[in-house]
Amino acid sequence: MTGRPWSNVAIIGALLLLAIAIPRLGLPAFYVSLLTQTWIYGILAMSLDLLVGFTGLVSFMQAAFFGIGAYVVAIAATRYHFTDFWLTLLIAILVAAVTAAAFAALALRAEDVGFIIITLALNEIIWGLAYQWVSMSGGDNGITGFLRVDVGPFHTTGNAGFYYLSLTALIVCLTLLTLIVRSPFGLVLVGARERPRRMAALGYNVWLFRYLALIVAAMFAAVAGVLFAYYNEFVGPGSLSLDTTVQILIMVILGGTGTLIGPLLGAGILVFLSNALSDITQRWVLILGAVYVVTVMYAPDGIVGLVKQLAARARSRHALAPAAGSMPSAALNPREGPER
Repeated sequence: MTGRPWSNVAIIGALLLLAIAIPRLGLPAFYVSLLTQTWIYGILAMSLDLLVGFTGLVSFMQAAFFGIGAYVVAIAATRYHFTDFWLTLLIAILVAAVTAAAFAALALRAEDVGFIIITLALNEIIWGLAYQWVSMSGGDNGITGFLRVDVGPFHTTGNAGFYYLSLTALIVCLTLLTLIVRSPFGLVLVGARERPRRMAALGYNVWLFRYLALIVAAMFAAVAGVLFAYYNEFVGPGSLSLDTTVQILIMVILGGTGTLIGPLLGAGILVFLSNALSDITQRWVLILGAVYVVTVMYAPDGIVGLVKQLAARARSRHALAPAAGSMPSAALNPREGPER
């Protein structure tokens, strides 16, 4: 038991070293690009997992904050000629936080299905603004004409440089989210998810904690949106559409809610599988839907939950199996029988 945490650290370290080495392994640029998308969508999926897995709020407006981050980059770069990545990132986070503060106050007036419907409607409002406000957002044509900017040691004009920038952002966001969910704030969120009335009776303002969780999740979604805009060098209404919202939710459920790592795994599976299937058939969305249904039916806790269950079964079988070469005491001494 004492060696298990160290083994987990070793596995994480090995995976991190592999991720760092991937651009130098001679892989085609296409696969490096897919991994870059995985890191970006992984941040977005983890932000939603903070709500779905730890707070118990199924929000359909994460795509709105993702799109806000992306549009801040495009508008700042094309209209105001911003070339400072950090300033643009800060503005995007602030705009997303302010918007989330207003939206959360409305959404939390309802619960369960009512909360879902309100968040869906609020997301559609932002999508409608992006689609109809042509003078600002470019409408259906979106916004082009801006390029990636170098960030410190990362020369983002190349695929490898932007890959490392996205990987660094993923590691920072994963670390911050892990600290948040393991902090007293995160424990209160979990307690409010499981026993809201009991937490309220203990003196915790459940509404306020959920309100803050929605704002924090929006800020992380904006970070993913900023990276997404610079990665594509294009922003359109599709980045905050209902399709994007559903894809994020599928990533979270597919990987496993309440794990943080699970949504990252789900993002990778969805990115690679959708690209592979789209080259094979035009009905790739149906196949993805079938994969999602099978996962929900046979692995309701997601892939991470399934792996944990299989590992627990393997450990239990190993513990119950007799040691190699050992024999029952009755067989070693036939005169000894069961006690009466």
